[in-house]
Amino acid sequence: MARSTDPKCKKCRREGMKLFLKGERCLTEKCGIERRAYPPGQHGRGRTKQSEYLAQLREKQKTKRYYGVLEKQFRTYYEKASARTGITGENLLRQLECRLDNVVYRLGFSASRAQGRQFVRHGHFWVNGRRVNIPSFQVRPDDIVSMRPGAAAEEAIRDATDLTASVANWLQADHDNLTGKVLRLPDREEIDTPVQEQLIVELYSK
Repeated sequence: MARSTDPKCKKCRREGMKLFLKGERCLTEKCGIERRAYPPGQHGRGRTKQSEYLAQLREKQKTKRYYGVLEKQFRTYYEKASARTGITGENLLRQLECRLDNVVYRLGFSASRAQGRQFVRHGHFWVNGRRVNIPSFQVRPDDIVSMRPGAAAEEAIRDATDLTASVANWLQADHDNLTGKVLRLPDREEIDTPVQEQLIVELYSK
């Protein structure tokens, strides 16, 4: 299984904003953005020539890093989104939101998407009573996501729920029993991803 092993703080610094890739650490003064609020690299403090293409590319890269998806998989998501009825950009974000690792994070069962991905890969969660260890698994309305009984990560999962302030409106969570339900697919206004998806569509449409 391919995954990005690049330093997470550098990804946030490259995009110039917090992507919350390290969970609770991103809320402290140790956050890379707080310590060095400029892009990484030798020329990080230099001037960058702005262009339409650069803006589109940055939005794509930001979205990939936000959800922890690599280029080939992200392209596949875009092709599926463009083939469906409706607005392509919204379809794209809806697919990314419905990934199981993201849903685990949105339910408050992990401190970050990366941790949620690890929990899923290690088989700590069930979907409708069946073990699912594929982070990209697409959940559907009425699906029940629950922690596997006796999972070794239960303490870490409960610690993550303590940090959760709220759960998305399209999800329902029971933190006491560590179960959650997908009520429906999310609407665009319910997705707080800080991206302009239309720029991504323009980039791939060239």
